[in-house]
Amino acid sequence: MNSHEIDYTIIGSDIQAVEVELDSNETVIAEAGAMCWMDSGIRFEAKAGDGSDMDEGIFSKMFGMGKRMITGESLFLTHFTNEGEGKKRVTFNAPYPGKIIPIDLSESGKLICQKDSFLCAARGTKIDVTFSKKIGAGLFGGEGFILQSIQGDGNAFIHAGGAVVEKELKGEKLIVDTGCLVAFEDGIDYDIQAAGNLKSMIFGGESVFLATLEGHGKVYLQSLPFSKLADRVLQNASSDGMSHVAKEID
Repeated sequence: MNSHEIDYTIIGSDIQAVEVELDSNETVIAEAGAMCWMDSGIRFEAKAGDGSDMDEGIFSKMFGMGKRMITGESLFLTHFTNEGEGKKRVTFNAPYPGKIIPIDLSESGKLICQKDSFLCAARGTKIDVTFSKKIGAGLFGGEGFILQSIQGDGNAFIHAGGAVVEKELKGEKLIVDTGCLVAFEDGIDYDIQAAGNLKSMIFGGESVFLATLEGHGKVYLQSLPFSKLADRVLQNASSDGMSHVAKEID
């Protein structure tokens, strides 16, 4: 199924949203809860599946829902369709502050991204789950073990935290904190490895696992992964709580 041809506008600079323009009978699919506002005449419906395969049976849909459950995402995607006359607009934002990256899949065909980075895409785009080669890394909590693949020939949108850096690999090898990796093109060989020896893993202050990327294609990185931001907030909250308890004891 060919993807619908949607137009779009990125709104904002640091805390961004994307406004998608739909012609009559065009559809955009999005993660549950991503919609901010929309014009009247747009119908939205939660569906089990991305709608890329019209002949998909019930068992295929259930299998797809099971894979989405593994990623921690909603079991359903929301389909927004312009059922009115003329152009209609619907706007989506990310679940945390950051940048939205527009991807033209007609250029690369397929993009691999972190499991929580997909935001929305033109209908006809196939959203699936893939895994890294290192099962051991996934079992011991390594980020980047479970990934999403986005495949099609239309526009798709992913989001990232902090500043976004786009790197073009031409046979080089790049080593990245798994949380800082947003997405990479299909021509990149991706793997997960332990971060040095046991001493470095325990006392180094860095991630336990690192991602290695090698080959030819684009890699998208983020400077502020949500996981790091959340960890720092929890650390400060715990410190403030302990200080409050100490004062109460005194």
